[in-house]
Amino acid sequence: MISLSFSRRPAAVIVVLLALLALTGCQSRLMVAPPTSDLPVVVQDKALVVFMRPSSFGGAIQSSVYDTQGEGQDLFAGVVSAGSKVAYQAEPGRHLFMVVGENADFLEAQLEAGKRYHVLVSPRMGIWKARFSLLPIRNDGASKHNLRSAEFRRWDEATEWMAIGPEAEAWFRRNADSIRARKLEYLPKWQGKSADDIAVRTLRVEDGI
Repeated sequence: MISLSFSRRPAAVIVVLLALLALTGCQSRLMVAPPTSDLPVVVQDKALVVFMRPSSFGGAIQSSVYDTQGEGQDLFAGVVSAGSKVAYQAEPGRHLFMVVGENADFLEAQLEAGKRYHVLVSPRMGIWKARFSLLPIRNDGASKHNLRSAEFRRWDEATEWMAIGPEAEAWFRRNADSIRARKLEYLPKWQGKSADDIAVRTLRVEDGI
């Protein structure tokens, strides 16, 4: 398990709520539909991670996804709205991904170059607005969420590719500190989970195709 230790920034936690509220209804302004010629593909030296959000629940609220980098700068993977999917070209190896809505939640991953992985962005009811979790989509036929199911095929067909546009990049630069504060607020809860709980929320090498 990836372990980090930081001081908290309570004021920035409030700021991130305001920043995320600004995302409401602004998906078309922040994210852009890539041309067909630029649709994501697997490359040999990277692992392609697809974050997909097929559910329309909490559709007015956006979820932003990140590749956390310990004490370094978090990497922005994109804003994933209802009915969309976002691709992230990751370095092979170990990662801790984060989704931010009203809360922050995490997913561990062990990625292999040349493979494509899928992650479900799953909304649920929050106090102020929707909360989100990241769930691994397994490469087997036995798991609840798996690549071989008819459900996954429906998700894939129902979600549209979106990519980071200039407005999204600018939004992230403006709000990087407050997003980091949200991570520091929720990371201890993740670190306090049992090994079994984290295993359920880990994207494994063999989940890639």
